[in-house]
This record gives sequence, structure tokens and C-alpha cells, in this order.
Amino acid sequence: MNKINAAPQASTIYYKETGVIWRLSNHFLEYIPFDHQNLVFCCIGTDRSTGDALGPMTGSFLTQLNSFPFEIVGTLDSPLHALNLEETTNTLYSSSVKPFVVAIDACLGNANNIGEIIIHPGPLFPGKAVKKDLPPIGEISIKAIVNIGGYMEYNVLQSTRLNLTFEMGKVISRSLLLAWHRYNLKNKSHYNTYK
Repeated sequence: MNKINAAPQASTIYYKETGVIWRLSNHFLEYIPFDHQNLVFCCIGTDRSTGDALGPMTGSFLTQLNSFPFEIVGTLDSPLHALNLEETTNTLYSSSVKPFVVAIDACLGNANNIGEIIIHPGPLFPGKAVKKDLPPIGEISIKAIVNIGGYMEYNVLQSTRLNLTFEMGKVISRSLLLAWHRYNLKNKSHYNTYK
């Protein structure tokens, strides 16, 4: 099994930082067990809101990457949102092999944190920004701060620039793909060393 370092702490990176895709892939290699038998990426949100489209946009990007072999739940075409989250979660966890869920969602934060991507161990609490009581989801959470929280959150999500969610979703999906390829290369070179 892929060895995950004991209890990693939350990691934060700005989506426009130099080398962000490589650096983010380092974090994903630390947090995500790519050899898990049932690794699932749950991309939460809706295509009806520019701010909340981060999850399904990331899911759509991931499904277009032919060499990314994992199950993706939540795309622009078929979003994972408040109305189907509980049912989907129940279905995932009823599998004979307990899934390792990586949950991806947009979130709101302080003005100076917009554009930050946060990876942390433990579940994500979707709908929190808009006062929705939804079940927690995920063994690992990836959150992207897309706008300012604290006041009229629903309107804030609706008026978030689509370009920001698009660019952040692209960074997350490319970093996940790079992490997967790096994991494979490391395993191949390790195997060849002991042949």
C-alpha cells in the first residue's frame, strides 16, 4: 500500500504561485493513497452558480483526462449537490470495498485568501457557507477559496468570477493527474530496482 505520512496537517497553496502544479502534486502524493482499491473523487457543487461550479468543473476536467483511472462523481453534466449528496454518499459507502473519498468543493474565506487551495485530512462539510445542513463527506478534503464569506453568501457565490473557478479547477485537476503519474513512475522505478 502507498504509505501516507502519519496525520498530515492542512496544506495551503495559492493557485497562481510559481510551480503550483508540481507543488500541489507533492501535497496530493502525501495525502492521497493512489493504490487504494476504491479511490473516489467527489466533486461537489452545481453548474447553476459560478462560485459553486468549482467542484463539477474540476470533475469534468478529470473525466477528460484519459490516463486518470479513478471514479469521478460530480461533473458539469451530472453535478453532485445538496439534492443528491446523501443518496450518493450512501451508495458509495455501501460498496463491498470501503471507498477512500477525496472531496473537492469551493468555499468562501477572507478577501486576502481568495485563490488559495487548502488540502486537509478529514471530511468536508458541503453547503456550510450557505447554511445548508448536509452530511460530511471525504477522508481527504480539497477546498478552493473562490470569494469572500460572512455576508450574503448565496449572492456572493452567484457573483463569483467564472474565470477564477475555471482556472482553479484546471490547476487542481492537472495537479491530481501529475501526482498520479509521479506515483506510477516512483512505483515502476522501485520495482525495477529490485528486479
